Amino acid sequence: MAWQPDYITSAQMKSFTRINDDIDDVQIAAAITASSRAIDRATNRQFGLVASAEQRFYSGRWDRQRCRWIVEFDDLMTTTGFAAITVDSEGVTVGTIDDYVMEPRNAAAKSRPWTQMVIRPNSAFKPTGKTDEVALTARWGWTTVPVPVEQAAYLQSSRFLSRRDSPYGIAGSPDQGSELRLLARVDPDVDVSLGDYRRWWAAA
Repeated sequence: MAWQPDYITSAQMKSFTRINDDIDDVQIAAAITASSRAIDRATNRQFGLVASAEQRFYSGRWDRQRCRWIVEFDDLMTTTGFAAITVDSEGVTVGTIDDYVMEPRNAAAKSRPWTQMVIRPNSAFKPTGKTDEVALTARWGWTTVPVPVEQAAYLQSSRFLSRRDSPYGIAGSPDQGSELRLLARVDPDVDVSLGDYRRWWAAA
């Protein structure tokens, strides 16, 4: 799996739609990719996993209620290869952040990602609030694609494929009471499937 992958395969989609030929393979692949990115936008996150640990840069914010520095980062489900340092404006290492807690605390038990670290007072180095001064190395992303996300990809891909037969954005028949306007947002059932997976980033 990679970062921002397709969440289902063409073979899975063809089985879902009961397509037994290869005439529409190009359109099916395009619909899957488009639906996967629509899911990313709807949830404000992605569900892939980088192949190996890589360094990314984030900014710390001071939480006045907790009296702690907090660094919000991309979704993370494994601590393999994890490292945290502070850097200066040129990207040169200042020091290691060596005392912190990953949050949400129960993320691993619930098969959900950590989304931030809270730095304890005893850490050798802490952020100062400068932009991108916290350099984190990790295998970013989700270790598995959640089933509701896969289901959303099936439904949204089907909707994109139906646009060939509804160029004016209307599917179904008003006479039969099945008229549906294909608006510029994800399918309503997709919206329901993704409800628990939306991410809200805190303001710095």
